Amino acid sequence: MRDHTSELRLAEALVETTNTLHDDFDPEFYLSRVASHCVEFLGATAAGVIFDASGAPAVAAGGHPRELALGLLGAQQSGGPCVESLGTGQLVPPVRLSVAGPAARWPEFTSLALRQGIGMTYAVPLRQRGTLLGALNVFLPVTAKAPQPEGELRLARVIADAAALGLHNHRAYSEYRILATQLQGALTSRVRIEQAKGMLAERWHTDVDEAFEALRRYARRERLVMDLVAKEVIKGTLDDEALGDSRSEPS
Repeated sequence: MRDHTSELRLAEALVETTNTLHDDFDPEFYLSRVASHCVEFLGATAAGVIFDASGAPAVAAGGHPRELALGLLGAQQSGGPCVESLGTGQLVPPVRLSVAGPAARWPEFTSLALRQGIGMTYAVPLRQRGTLLGALNVFLPVTAKAPQPEGELRLARVIADAAALGLHNHRAYSEYRILATQLQGALTSRVRIEQAKGMLAERWHTDVDEAFEALRRYARRERLVMDLVAKEVIKGTLDDEALGDSRSEPS
């Protein structure tokens, strides 16, 4: 019987990667998990992600020790595969660091990587619907063979695409929750104002339009929002004489 363990683990990892619709979502922890999955499935020593965190660059890393990936990402301030992928929005194909080219291309990063036993690296953009959300950087040991386009590289792209989808979905979810909260607040405020002007109209034996104008004038004179004035009317804590005086004020 065929052993499906690796396929099941990959399926579980991808499901986890797209499960981001919850309020306690932490992008750094989430992307650290994504990087750890890359270490597990791509034969990597470490992996990391540089991503946009509310308008500022942030990093997440996976592997043992995790500090290795953090250091390799940090060394890319003067250039590196992850930064290059972020800049172009494109795949940075596997690069063998022991040859002459990378040392000239990314001197600081290449020097540190070789000292840490990293012999090859590549980076994949995290992109969703044309929006670049970050870049995934995979670090391979000196003994690693070149990743195959239809093997490890394709799998890295799948993981990066799943992570980008997860980030995009959470952003959309967060925006929806904020909008829903704003709409609920506006609706609740409107209900209170309607209730308050109805109470005043009944108390003053007038129509609701006149009551509303009195509320509006009082709020404007006292530099208060209408909702706050309505709350005070409903609670009965607003000076009715002061509020009534506003009935005679000009509009």
